[in-house]
This record gives sequence, structure tokens and C-alpha cells, in this order.
Amino acid sequence: MGLISDVLTFLFGGGRNVVRETAEVFRENAENRAVRDATVQSQTLAQFGAEFQMPQKGAYDRFIDGLNRLPRPALALGTMGLFVAAMIDPLWFAARMQGIALVPEPLWWLLGVIVSFYFGARHQAKAQDLQREISATVLRAPQVAENIETLNALRHTNMGRADPGPDAELSETILTPDQNPALEEWRRAKTA
Repeated sequence: MGLISDVLTFLFGGGRNVVRETAEVFRENAENRAVRDATVQSQTLAQFGAEFQMPQKGAYDRFIDGLNRLPRPALALGTMGLFVAAMIDPLWFAARMQGIALVPEPLWWLLGVIVSFYFGARHQAKAQDLQREISATVLRAPQVAENIETLNALRHTNMGRADPGPDAELSETILTPDQNPALEEWRRAKTA
């Protein structure tokens, strides 16, 4: 009996488990792996969130953002203004268009490049802002899921309905509508 006790104490005693420690040499501990995976995922989300944090903008940055928003509406309204000018004073409009006809073709190409780069840069900036917003939304997802679970726990599925139990008379009374003299009078007045 002493030998078996000594062997079991060696294998499982003293806060150790030699069998588990030996098995972990050949096979990964699933619980420890899950903890490591959860840690990696939370650290990854934290890093992405820190990467896409939107810095607070100062007055100068807000002013420049406002200026950056002007060209598209100015181009659209200017083009519509040309149509209005052509209808109001066709001779004035024709004189201006003759001036535009004298602009050399390389200058048109340069204008096209400038406008393309401007709108391309705006598109890229907006895409990066969208990525930041998506990252912030993903970081809020666990809190939103927790709030939804809390709200669902507060919801009653059988609200407004009493359980009559085995009482058949009570069940029948519940299903029978009450008498409503005002409703009956209204129905009689409607059919008359």
C-alpha cells in the first residue's frame, strides 16, 4: 500500500500533475490556447483602434476642411450658372465660349490632371476616415452586444397575459369578451 501511495503522490501530489505535464509536451493545452487567442485578439483590436483614432482638429484644420469642400459645389453651381447665362444673354455667353476655345490643349490636360488629383486625394482621405469610423464601431461591438443582452433579459415574453392554470372556468372567462355598453350603442347607431 505504501508503494502505491508513493507512486500516486509522485504523479499527482505536491500540487503537480506529472501526467498532465507530460501530455502537454505532446499536445497543446486547449484552455491555455484559448486564453492566448483571446489575449491576441483583444490586443489586435486595441492596436487597430489606436491606429485609427481620430485626433481632435483645431480651428485651422476645420477651416482648411471647409475650403476643401468648396470646389465640388463651385464646379456644379458654376456649370449650372453657365446654362443660365446662355439663356439670359446668349451673345455674352458666346463671347466667353470663344475665349475658352482659344485655350491651348496642353492647358486643358493640365487642368484635367489637377482636378483628377484633387478629387482622388479627397476620395482617399474620405476612405481613410471611413476606415477609422469602422474601427471605432468594431471596438464598440462588445459593449453593444452586452447592452442588447441586458435589454433582452428585461423583456417579458408573456406580458399582459395571466396564466389561469388548471381552472377551466377561469380560462373560459378570459377568452369571453367583456360587455361594453358604449360599443354596443355605437354599433346600433351605425347600423340604423
